[in-house]
Order: sequence, then structure tokens, then C-alpha cells
Amino acid sequence: MSASGGSKAIFAALGANLGIAVIKFVAFGITGSSSMLAEGVHSVVDSGNQGLLLRGARSARRRATPQHPFGFGRDRYVYGFLVSLLLFSAGGLFALYEGVQKIRHPHHLDSALVAVVVLVVAIGLESFSLRTAVHESRELKGDDSWFGFVRHAKNPELPVVLLEDVAALTGLAFALIGVALATLTGQPVWDGIGTCAIGALLITVALVLVVETKSLLVGESASAADLTRIEAGLVGDGETSGVERVIHLRTMHLGPDELLVGAKLAMPPGASLAQVASAIDAAEARVRAAVPAARVIYLEPDLDRERSR
Repeated sequence: MSASGGSKAIFAALGANLGIAVIKFVAFGITGSSSMLAEGVHSVVDSGNQGLLLRGARSARRRATPQHPFGFGRDRYVYGFLVSLLLFSAGGLFALYEGVQKIRHPHHLDSALVAVVVLVVAIGLESFSLRTAVHESRELKGDDSWFGFVRHAKNPELPVVLLEDVAALTGLAFALIGVALATLTGQPVWDGIGTCAIGALLITVALVLVVETKSLLVGESASAADLTRIEAGLVGDGETSGVERVIHLRTMHLGPDELLVGAKLAMPPGASLAQVASAIDAAEARVRAAVPAARVIYLEPDLDRERSR
């Protein structure tokens, strides 16, 4: 993984979710609360998701092969997409099913105080996990909003962990409200309604992650700031760099930390082969210095046919 922060956030979330899952299932066994069961399954799913993200990060570090000459950086996007699907199916749909069943066949909660205590403890653990993810994301986020960070980040792990933690905390709040209302009103149907709210929340978060990770998986270009730096690096100072202008430029992320850059450059009409080769080498060096993620660069020299017309 490119940044230790990504791994740190995932391990923090994994540890929190494993501990939370145990106490939630114990609480479900004592209280019979469907909200507790849905939250327990949610924590198990989240734990599996963090395992998938760690697996994807490890798989992405494999060396390039003749069959995969650009390496395996996109494995991180593949596993991020799998996490989104798992959150939708195993988390959201299960919670909706349990909520509907509890609404159709309500039964009173036993030891509601146990459920409340467990939910409060779980909120504390999830808050720690979210705090870690927020802290590790700040450097990558920069001046972008948190919504913009989730939309624009090329690193799939941190946005996934952030959204999972936000969904987990919101789901715990729904469960706490459902259990409290069921206890105060004597109407256990509120527990089922809280469970359905958890399911709807997880499905919404999963759909957001599916859209964003699918875009990364298909192939996204460099950010606008990186595109500006790449183009400036290709042209250099113009007069002495041997490159007149960029005819066209294409970029694509091969992984969060690796860019493919392809460009056609207009060269001076009278330049010799040696001068063209030297100008191309210098342009590559400038681009790599400006954008270190630009590791695979293909440049095609050409004449500025539009200017010669």
C-alpha cells in the first residue's frame, strides 16, 4: 500500500470490528434484538471487507509479468469493488430482511439494558476507528471536502474505511434509537424499523462505493493538477527544451500510485534524430520529477502540422 496510513486505518477498523462483532452477538443472544443481530452481521461483513482490502494491497505489489506487463496495481480497485458488493449483499440486504421479519413478527426484547450498554461501547470503538481513518486521510484530502475526497481519491482503501465507519456509527445510532423506542413504548416493532434503517443505510453506502470503485476500475485519468504539471513538464521552457507544444495528452491510473502517460509532442521541423531523442528523454525526466506517480511514459514526436498550414 502506498501509504502506511492506509494500512493503519484498515488495521484499526479490523480490530474494532472484530471486537464489536463478538459483543454484539453476545448481546443478541441475551436480548433477541434484531437490531443487534443486524449490527453483528454488519461488523462481521466489515471485518471481511478489511481483510479483502489488505489482500488487495498485497496482491497489487506483485511484479509485472509478460502476461500483465503493467503490473497488478489495479488489484486494489478490484478488491475495493468486491468490498462494495459484499457490503450491499451480506450487510444491507440481510439487515433489511431481518427488519421486515421483525416488523411482521414482533417479539419483546429481553434485557434491553444489555443492548444499550453494548451499543454505547460499540460507538466508542467505532469512533476510535473513524478517528484513525480521518487522521490518516487528511494528508491525501488536502483542501478538498470530505465528499470531494471520496469522489476524487485514487486510493480506494481510505474512502472505503471512512464510509464504512460513518455507516457503522450511524447504524449504531439507528439501533440504539430502535431499542430505546421499543423499550419505552412497549412496541417491539421499533426494533424492526431500526433494523430496516440500518439496511437502507448500508445499501446506500454500498451503492456509492460501487459507483466510485467502478470508475477507478475502468480507468481514471490523472487529476487536473497533475495534468497541468505533466503538460508543463513535457513542454519545459519551450524555446530550449526542443518541444514546441503538446499536440495531445492521455493519462490513466494503473493503480493509486502509478500513472500511464501517453503524449504526442510537436518538435521543431529541422531537429535531427539525436536532438529529438534528447528532447524526449529530457521531457520524460521533467515529468517524473513533477509527478513521481508517472512511471510509465510513452512519447511520440511529430511535426506541428496545424502551425505549418
